[in-house]
Amino acid sequence: MGSSSAVERITAIWEDHIRTAQSLLPLAPAVASAVDLIATALAGEGRLFLAGNGGSAADALHLAAELTGRFLEDRRPLAAIALNANPSSASAIGNDFGHEHVFARELSALGRPGDVLLAISTSGNSPNILLAVDAARRRRMQVIGLTGESGGKLRGGCDLCLCVPSVHTPRVQEMHITIGHTICELLEARLR
Repeated sequence: MGSSSAVERITAIWEDHIRTAQSLLPLAPAVASAVDLIATALAGEGRLFLAGNGGSAADALHLAAELTGRFLEDRRPLAAIALNANPSSASAIGNDFGHEHVFARELSALGRPGDVLLAISTSGNSPNILLAVDAARRRRMQVIGLTGESGGKLRGGCDLCLCVPSVHTPRVQEMHITIGHTICELLEARLR
């Protein structure tokens, strides 16, 4: 790839990113509602659980770290747990019960009424995420989905589903972290 064709490709990728980011603007009220759900849980001694696979697992870890540590300000740590953070648990549960149960099993042990699950799935159809939503429901937890355009099967199991208006996985994942950072910034300001 020559220098000029690389620059054209980069420009096209970034223009697509910008278009997708602009398409998020109608989601602002839903993101504000997500902040309300999470803030209510955290203010009432509840916890935020996050779960995802692959890049979404990295996002779950990233956002949990922003909340337990700090995002922009020094403040009290906020109770956020990425369910994919324990490889021993994930491999044991996956081996003994099947990979589709790795998050549901942990939520069944740790989740309680008043907690919130942030379920991250680009497709909205990841079996282990869908079973985690079922487990959260059994534990009387609130569920927020973070998905791509269609929302997949996840959309129907959520109290609130934030569907990024794109079918292109890289853009969806880029917007997931944008939404996640927005949630962190608003939670930090609200719960300082």
